[in-house]
Amino acid sequence: MQDELMTKTEDKMKKTLSVLREEYMAIRAGRANPQLLNRIMVDYYGTPTPLNQMANISAPDPKTLTIALWDTSQLKAVEKAIMASELGIHPSNDGKVIRLVVPELTEERRKELSKTVKQKAEEAKVAIRNTRRDAVEQVKKQKKDGLITEDDQKQDEEKIQKLTDKYVKEVDAVAAEKEKEIMKV
Repeated sequence: MQDELMTKTEDKMKKTLSVLREEYMAIRAGRANPQLLNRIMVDYYGTPTPLNQMANISAPDPKTLTIALWDTSQLKAVEKAIMASELGIHPSNDGKVIRLVVPELTEERRKELSKTVKQKAEEAKVAIRNTRRDAVEQVKKQKKDGLITEDDQKQDEEKIQKLTDKYVKEVDAVAAEKEKEIMKV
């Protein structure tokens, strides 16, 4: 029973960390990365569709992304979706391929992105702490219901706290790495 609780708790914390990593991939750090476009949804015949399911996205050089659509009739819709996104990149197309030139980040923009990184890290830490709180409540309930002893309760709470500390440290490490990437000129 307790192993199941610990496994569920750790799984939730891992998921939080993986969501944070995905969010960080969408933050551009001054170089072209196809994952920048992962969150862009295009109105494809009335259905919101992820751009990466409609096209081949590549980075032929560190400053350029190319989007080769499988259905070239959707060029305008894709351009519109990119313009509406928070990327801040203006697309250009030659009738077949859309090109995105990723501009250098200004010092001001780097600081804004750095704040965003810190904010997302803090949100992840809150989610991890909420997971800890839920697990501790379950342990207390099990003690109250007589399913575990007081010693078991203390041990489980310590294990949960160690898991929490481990994942909070990982969040800090991932955030520091992304911040370093953003601030690198």
